[in-house]
Amino acid sequence: MNDGAGTPRAAAFFDLDKTILAKSSTLAFTRKFYEGGLIRRPDAIKAAYAQFVYLVSGANHDQMEQMREYLSDLVRGWDVAQVQEIVAETIDDIVDPIVYEEALDLMAWHQAAGRDVIIISSSGTEVVEPIGDRLGADLAIGTQLAVTDGHYTGEILFYAYGEGKADAMRDLAAERNYALDLSYAYTDSHTDLPMLDVVGHPVATNPDHELRRIAQERDWEILDFSKPVAMRSPLESKDARRAAAVAIGSAVALGLAWYAGRRSATGGSA
Repeated sequence: MNDGAGTPRAAAFFDLDKTILAKSSTLAFTRKFYEGGLIRRPDAIKAAYAQFVYLVSGANHDQMEQMREYLSDLVRGWDVAQVQEIVAETIDDIVDPIVYEEALDLMAWHQAAGRDVIIISSSGTEVVEPIGDRLGADLAIGTQLAVTDGHYTGEILFYAYGEGKADAMRDLAAERNYALDLSYAYTDSHTDLPMLDVVGHPVATNPDHELRRIAQERDWEILDFSKPVAMRSPLESKDARRAAAVAIGSAVALGLAWYAGRRSATGGSA
């Protein structure tokens, strides 16, 4: 990890859904959250339909804002520890085998070249961080949800979407001494244009129709992945998965600390 001192270096920033994973990471856990009693059947059906629409056509700005409101209402009152345990115990079953092999190879290539690999996704931190850890990313940042007395309040502290992703990337560049003009960014959606615009090497990855058009106009590199595979080095036992829940709790705490530091640096604005 770069401590912010020395010669600036590059990083590789990856979106998660439809860039590294072939599906929406948040919606993929719907069935397990339903089985755990966190959501009702109508919500599970709605999420399944949303997953279908997302896979077919992606998501535009209005749909992403609707997802924000839906997420806020859905998680209000959920027990954080229960969510972390469900994610830890089922992560291999849910995310396996929807990881693009090409994305794994690309992440490894960047790390071999000395670049930190950072996943930044609009999905919740409790899903994004354990997936990032399982994939060997150096850091993973997701949407930050407010917690009081161990339960979600429904307030979204930081929505890792659109310009919010670019803001997080700038903050990390300042903190870790990344040279953004030498850095890479990968995403599938035109709603992530701010993320692509902030780096010197933007790459449209499995792009939706609008992003493909923009990438062609701007002469950006375009990648299309087609080989979903199983995640490497799966957790081998239920005990190991439960132990991972403790680690995930610590990772989430680190994510909240990152966000708290960002709020402090910006005078409380998000």
